[in-house]
Amino acid sequence: MNAAHPDTLLITLTGKDRPGVTSSVFSTLALAGVEVIDLEQIILRRRLILGVLVSAPRDWKKLAAAVEASAEALEMSVEIERGTGDNRSRREGRSHVTIIGTPLRAAAMAAIAGRIADTGGNIDRIERMARYPVTAIDLFVSGADPETLRTLLAVEAAQQGIDIAVQPATMLRRGMRLIVMDVDSTLIQGEVIEMLAAHAGHEPEVARITEQAMRGEIDFEESLRRRVRLLAGLDESVLDQVYADIVVSPGARTMVRTLRRLGYRFAIVSGGFSQITDRLATDLGIHFARANELEIVDGVITGEIVGAVVDRAGKAEALREFAEKVGVTQDATIAIGDGANDLDMLNAAGLGIAFNARPVVQQAADTAVNVPYLDAILYLLGISREEIEAADAEAGFVTPSPPV
Repeated sequence: MNAAHPDTLLITLTGKDRPGVTSSVFSTLALAGVEVIDLEQIILRRRLILGVLVSAPRDWKKLAAAVEASAEALEMSVEIERGTGDNRSRREGRSHVTIIGTPLRAAAMAAIAGRIADTGGNIDRIERMARYPVTAIDLFVSGADPETLRTLLAVEAAQQGIDIAVQPATMLRRGMRLIVMDVDSTLIQGEVIEMLAAHAGHEPEVARITEQAMRGEIDFEESLRRRVRLLAGLDESVLDQVYADIVVSPGARTMVRTLRRLGYRFAIVSGGFSQITDRLATDLGIHFARANELEIVDGVITGEIVGAVVDRAGKAEALREFAEKVGVTQDATIAIGDGANDLDMLNAAGLGIAFNARPVVQQAADTAVNVPYLDAILYLLGISREEIEAADAEAGFVTPSPPV
């Protein structure tokens, strides 16, 4: 470096944010006729941090003195670092690492940063995605292979009791995508077949078979047919009662509403029953739905299924079919599920998310979300809570205020 005449000046300004700070700094820089090479500004708790990399004029000391005088007038601190050359491009291996915690403790962040450093990665930028009802942070990481990061950080996430998603930093994150969701214990709370079984007096037996199937201990189709036979004799009006009792997972409506504004398409694929899922799709504004059809004769559930069973393989096939209808590649699909019968669908998607899932599913999926809010998925897509609330406010939706 030529100390007498540096090529660049890095100016870092910090202090209380107020209107006119950025304008004042650039007015000072404009008088020297410098070129802006790089720029970044963040506000944290009403504290502003502004970093500007500019070309250095011949009389760079005069510019430095002018910037220092401007900072003093603004009651802010400034650091000026001399350098040479343009700022270098980020290294290969660029990823988004999204961290979700309730709470997110400093010890967890220290552990995560340590694992990233172990891979040779560098955290280029940090952005808060949400502070309520969960804390979500997005790290922009370079210099590390995304698959290596995902493997290391999955172990750290389990140890720290937080959720971590690693995605390659590509344009796909900002493109229109198809989201395919499981229904029972994912889009809604609980299992519809168990709710039906309660009316038939067989809830404990059905719940036991359901749990075995979700853990992958017995074949899904076999488990489904065994459970459905226990529903034989129920009046079809029970379906209306069960639908009225369904509780949609917290954040599900927010997620669908928000992403539909961005052109996303949605599908639900369920091992449950079309008599329920078709109504649910209409209610939530979901574009496609596929599920099993209960046989009903003379207003009575017979205990049989009409046609082929939507099983583990059938869910993955539905994802591929819906992607083709929408006109997106499989890489542009996101699958969300919780059970073993979702595994093929999760693996077929560009991003497979295990939502409050069984351990076998969490280990196989690209990432896991274990908070009870389905709209936490939005943070993985780079959408912040502030953006969600602003869009809802503009559309007339009222969202609860976070605690002070």
